[in-house]
Amino acid sequence: MPNSTTVQNRFWKVTMNELPAEQTWLVLVELLTDLRKKEMEIPKEITKNIQMAKTTINFYKVDPTDPQRQVEVKRINEFLTSIQDALMGLAEELGSEYADKWMDKLLRASRGEEVYPQKKTESKFVVGAPSGFSMVRMNFKAPLSEDRVQEIAEYENVIIEFEEDALLVVYGDKENIKKSLQELSSFFKEQINDTK
Repeated sequence: MPNSTTVQNRFWKVTMNELPAEQTWLVLVELLTDLRKKEMEIPKEITKNIQMAKTTINFYKVDPTDPQRQVEVKRINEFLTSIQDALMGLAEELGSEYADKWMDKLLRASRGEEVYPQKKTESKFVVGAPSGFSMVRMNFKAPLSEDRVQEIAEYENVIIEFEEDALLVVYGDKENIKKSLQELSSFFKEQINDTK
Protein backbone atom coordinates (compact mmCIF):
# COMPACT_ATOMS: atom_id res chain seq x y z
CA MET A 1 0.00 0.00 0.00
CA PRO A 2 1.38 3.48 -0.83
CA ASN A 3 1.96 5.57 2.23
CA SER A 4 1.06 9.17 2.91
CA THR A 5 4.50 10.36 1.79
CA THR A 6 3.96 8.75 -1.63
CA VAL A 7 0.74 10.70 -2.11
CA GLN A 8 2.41 13.86 -0.83
CA ASN A 9 5.34 13.52 -3.25
CA ARG A 10 3.03 12.94 -6.19
CA PHE A 11 0.96 15.94 -5.15
CA TRP A 12 3.99 18.24 -5.10
CA LYS A 13 4.94 17.27 -8.66
CA VAL A 14 1.57 18.40 -9.98
CA THR A 15 1.34 22.09 -10.72
CA MET A 16 -1.06 23.89 -8.43
CA ASN A 17 -4.07 24.17 -10.66
CA GLU A 18 -7.59 23.91 -9.28
CA LEU A 19 -8.18 20.20 -9.54
CA PRO A 20 -5.50 18.29 -7.56
CA ALA A 21 -5.59 20.50 -4.46
CA GLU A 22 -9.36 20.84 -4.44
CA GLN A 23 -9.91 17.17 -5.18
CA THR A 24 -7.50 16.21 -2.40
CA TRP A 25 -9.40 18.56 -0.09
CA LEU A 26 -12.73 17.02 -1.11
CA VAL A 27 -11.45 13.48 -0.53
CA LEU A 28 -10.18 14.50 2.91
CA VAL A 29 -13.54 16.09 3.78
CA GLU A 30 -15.32 12.92 2.65
CA LEU A 31 -12.93 10.82 4.75
CA LEU A 32 -13.49 13.06 7.77
CA THR A 33 -17.26 12.75 7.32
CA ASP A 34 -17.04 8.97 7.02
CA LEU A 35 -14.84 8.71 10.11
CA ARG A 36 -17.37 10.79 12.07
CA LYS A 37 -20.16 8.47 10.94
CA LYS A 38 -18.07 5.60 12.29
CA GLU A 39 -17.94 7.53 15.59
CA MET A 40 -14.21 8.19 15.43
CA GLU A 41 -13.12 11.18 17.53
CA ILE A 42 -11.77 13.89 15.23
CA PRO A 43 -9.35 16.37 16.82
CA LYS A 44 -10.54 19.97 16.50
CA GLU A 45 -7.20 20.92 14.95
CA ILE A 46 -8.09 18.83 11.88
CA THR A 47 -11.38 20.68 11.40
CA LYS A 48 -9.52 23.98 11.73
CA ASN A 49 -6.88 22.89 9.20
CA ILE A 50 -9.56 21.76 6.72
CA GLN A 51 -11.13 25.20 6.97
CA MET A 52 -7.78 26.94 6.56
CA ALA A 53 -6.86 24.74 3.59
CA LYS A 54 -10.09 25.59 1.76
CA THR A 55 -9.77 29.29 2.53
CA THR A 56 -6.17 29.28 1.29
CA ILE A 57 -7.10 27.37 -1.88
CA ASN A 58 -9.86 29.89 -2.59
CA PHE A 59 -7.47 32.81 -1.96
CA TYR A 60 -4.94 31.30 -4.37
CA LYS A 61 -7.56 30.67 -7.08
CA VAL A 62 -8.54 34.34 -7.27
CA ASP A 63 -5.32 35.04 -9.21
CA PRO A 64 -2.81 32.16 -9.47
CA THR A 65 -0.40 34.44 -11.38
CA ASP A 66 -0.07 36.87 -8.45
CA PRO A 67 3.32 36.24 -6.75
CA GLN A 68 1.81 36.95 -3.34
CA ARG A 69 -0.77 34.24 -3.92
CA GLN A 70 1.77 31.78 -5.35
CA VAL A 71 3.52 31.56 -1.98
CA GLU A 72 0.28 30.07 -0.62
CA VAL A 73 0.91 26.84 -2.56
CA LYS A 74 3.36 25.74 0.15
CA ARG A 75 0.80 26.46 2.90
CA ILE A 76 -1.90 24.56 1.01
CA ASN A 77 0.41 21.58 0.67
CA GLU A 78 1.31 21.75 4.37
CA PHE A 79 -2.36 21.88 5.41
CA LEU A 80 -3.35 19.00 3.14
CA THR A 81 -0.41 16.85 4.24
CA SER A 82 -1.12 17.48 7.91
CA ILE A 83 -4.82 16.66 7.49
CA GLN A 84 -4.08 13.60 5.38
CA ASP A 85 -1.56 12.19 7.87
CA ALA A 86 -3.95 12.63 10.79
CA LEU A 87 -7.03 11.23 9.02
CA MET A 88 -5.17 8.29 7.48
CA GLY A 89 -3.86 7.45 10.95
CA LEU A 90 -7.46 7.25 12.13
CA ALA A 91 -8.45 5.29 9.03
CA GLU A 92 -5.74 2.71 9.78
CA GLU A 93 -7.40 2.10 13.14
CA LEU A 94 -10.45 0.86 11.22
CA GLY A 95 -8.41 -1.64 9.22
CA SER A 96 -6.04 -1.77 6.28
CA GLU A 97 -8.81 -2.42 3.71
CA TYR A 98 -10.62 0.75 4.80
CA ALA A 99 -7.38 2.78 4.77
CA ASP A 100 -6.37 1.39 1.35
CA LYS A 101 -9.71 2.47 -0.15
CA TRP A 102 -9.11 6.08 0.98
CA MET A 103 -5.43 6.05 -0.01
CA ASP A 104 -6.50 5.03 -3.51
CA LYS A 105 -8.88 8.01 -3.66
CA LEU A 106 -6.11 10.34 -2.46
CA LEU A 107 -3.72 8.98 -5.11
CA ARG A 108 -6.34 9.51 -7.82
CA ALA A 109 -6.95 13.08 -6.60
CA SER A 110 -3.20 13.79 -6.55
CA ARG A 111 -3.03 12.76 -10.22
CA GLY A 112 -5.70 15.29 -11.07
CA GLU A 113 -8.59 12.85 -11.43
CA GLU A 114 -12.04 14.07 -10.43
CA VAL A 115 -12.88 11.76 -7.54
CA TYR A 116 -15.82 13.85 -6.30
CA PRO A 117 -17.63 16.33 -8.56
CA GLN A 118 -17.84 19.85 -7.23
CA LYS A 119 -21.06 21.78 -7.20
CA LYS A 120 -20.64 25.17 -8.80
CA THR A 121 -22.10 28.32 -7.30
CA GLU A 122 -22.26 31.88 -8.54
CA SER A 123 -19.73 32.92 -5.92
CA LYS A 124 -16.16 32.92 -7.13
CA PHE A 125 -14.94 32.04 -3.66
CA VAL A 126 -17.20 29.29 -2.32
CA VAL A 127 -17.92 25.97 -3.96
CA GLY A 128 -21.04 24.02 -2.93
CA ALA A 129 -20.91 21.84 0.13
CA PRO A 130 -19.17 18.50 -0.27
CA SER A 131 -21.50 15.51 -0.13
CA GLY A 132 -22.26 14.51 3.43
CA PHE A 133 -22.06 18.14 4.52
CA SER A 134 -24.78 20.75 4.62
CA MET A 135 -24.12 24.42 3.95
CA VAL A 136 -25.62 27.68 5.19
CA ARG A 137 -24.75 31.26 4.22
CA MET A 138 -25.21 34.09 6.69
CA ASN A 139 -25.03 37.80 5.96
CA PHE A 140 -24.35 40.24 8.81
CA LYS A 141 -24.66 44.03 8.88
CA ALA A 142 -21.04 44.53 9.91
CA PRO A 143 -17.78 42.54 9.77
CA LEU A 144 -17.31 39.91 12.46
CA SER A 145 -14.46 39.00 14.78
CA GLU A 146 -12.65 36.13 13.10
CA ASP A 147 -11.39 34.84 16.47
CA ARG A 148 -14.90 34.52 17.91
CA VAL A 149 -16.17 32.85 14.75
CA GLN A 150 -13.23 30.42 14.79
CA GLU A 151 -13.99 29.48 18.41
CA ILE A 152 -17.57 28.62 17.44
CA ALA A 153 -16.34 26.58 14.47
CA GLU A 154 -13.98 24.56 16.65
CA TYR A 155 -16.46 24.08 19.48
CA GLU A 156 -19.36 23.05 17.24
CA ASN A 157 -17.18 21.01 14.84
CA VAL A 158 -18.13 22.91 11.67
CA ILE A 159 -16.18 24.72 8.96
CA ILE A 160 -16.87 28.45 8.77
CA GLU A 161 -15.47 30.48 5.88
CA PHE A 162 -15.59 34.22 5.37
CA GLU A 163 -16.89 34.79 1.86
CA GLU A 164 -16.71 38.52 2.56
CA ASP A 165 -16.11 40.43 5.81
CA ALA A 166 -19.79 40.19 6.79
CA LEU A 167 -20.81 37.09 4.81
CA LEU A 168 -20.14 33.62 6.27
CA VAL A 169 -20.55 30.14 4.88
CA VAL A 170 -20.98 27.32 7.41
CA TYR A 171 -20.28 23.69 6.38
CA GLY A 172 -20.94 20.62 8.49
CA ASP A 173 -23.45 18.07 9.67
CA LYS A 174 -26.98 19.49 9.98
CA GLU A 175 -27.07 19.12 13.77
CA ASN A 176 -23.69 20.81 14.19
CA ILE A 177 -24.78 23.64 11.88
CA LYS A 178 -27.94 24.18 13.96
CA LYS A 179 -25.85 24.45 17.12
CA SER A 180 -23.37 26.82 15.47
CA LEU A 181 -26.23 29.01 14.17
CA GLN A 182 -27.53 29.33 17.72
CA GLU A 183 -24.07 30.53 18.77
CA LEU A 184 -23.77 32.85 15.76
CA SER A 185 -27.17 34.37 16.53
CA SER A 186 -25.45 36.38 19.28
CA PHE A 187 -23.77 38.40 16.51
CA PHE A 188 -27.19 39.30 15.10
CA LYS A 189 -28.38 40.41 18.52
CA GLU A 190 -25.25 42.53 19.08
CA GLN A 191 -25.63 44.21 15.71
CA ILE A 192 -29.33 44.92 16.31
CA ASN A 193 -28.53 46.43 19.71
CA ASP A 194 -25.74 48.55 18.19
CA THR A 195 -28.20 50.11 15.72
CA LYS A 196 -30.69 51.18 18.39
